Amino acid sequence: MGLSHVILYAIVPIIVVMLAGYISGKRGAFSGEDAKKFNKVVLDYALPAALFVSIVQSTREDLAKDLKLTLVSTIGIMLCFMIVYFVFKYCFKKNTGADAAVSALISGSPTIGFLGFAVLEPIFGTTPAVALVVAIVGIVVNAIGIPVGLSLMNSSLEKQNPGSTKKESAWKPVIHALEQPVAWAPILAVVWVLVGIPWPKELSPSFNLIAKANASMAVFSAGITLSAIKFTINWQAILGSIMKMIMMPAVVLILGLLVHMDPLNLKMLVVAAALPPAFSGIIIADEYNTYVATGTSSLTLSVILFIGFCPLWIWLTDVALAAF
Repeated sequence: MGLSHVILYAIVPIIVVMLAGYISGKRGAFSGEDAKKFNKVVLDYALPAALFVSIVQSTREDLAKDLKLTLVSTIGIMLCFMIVYFVFKYCFKKNTGADAAVSALISGSPTIGFLGFAVLEPIFGTTPAVALVVAIVGIVVNAIGIPVGLSLMNSSLEKQNPGSTKKESAWKPVIHALEQPVAWAPILAVVWVLVGIPWPKELSPSFNLIAKANASMAVFSAGITLSAIKFTINWQAILGSIMKMIMMPAVVLILGLLVHMDPLNLKMLVVAAALPPAFSGIIIADEYNTYVATGTSSLTLSVILFIGFCPLWIWLTDVALAAF
């Protein structure tokens, strides 16, 4: 797999479709509200279908091989998540804990749900292994990262304005995350495989039809979202982009080498970790009116930087695997 293949089959199509969404947003054909509706179709229907139908076609042996993938994903992503939180909380005096929590939700989480399949499948093929990487990283981001980020944010907002937030169980964000189709669909598929129930191949086309809309709709929606936000450059946006595009894939690569991960899984995980920041962080920032401008700027800058960092990290991973 050469550099030209990665650029032509993974990067250029994303740029073209995202640019189409961006232009349509700027021309008023679609709005930020429309993007939210597209996102709902992706996260509640297309992505869960893609994850489920791909994973149920794998085997127990495939899942056993992916135990290291699960551990490295969880430890690597959440370690970076907390590093971003503490850096933005204690290194910038003007930042509150809520600002730092939003920074972690953005620069400490990859946008696996929107760009995972769009990037990984053109590079590594349409296989259950790709779906498992997307599923595992997605569960870490949605079922662990978002609840942790919301808890940190609410704690900070409560300290700033006592009584401004409702007293809720610490488990409520976790339960809410697991109730979403994007979380429980891959978990159900894993259970299906572990139990050993044969998957009727005749059912796959019914899932594939909506699943195929996942990547294109997600990328187009991302373009609309970017068209609706104001882009300004500052040092925090630059630092957030550097931590997302450099620190996270580097940490995942080092951890994967230390535990001798399967080379293909490691390459896919490193690329997944190098994906731009999670769009869900921007949605949360907008809902709480916290750190919106800098967060969206960091997201936009990271999307641009990903064009160069994606092939770079694939090359660096190959070099590291050959040397280790």
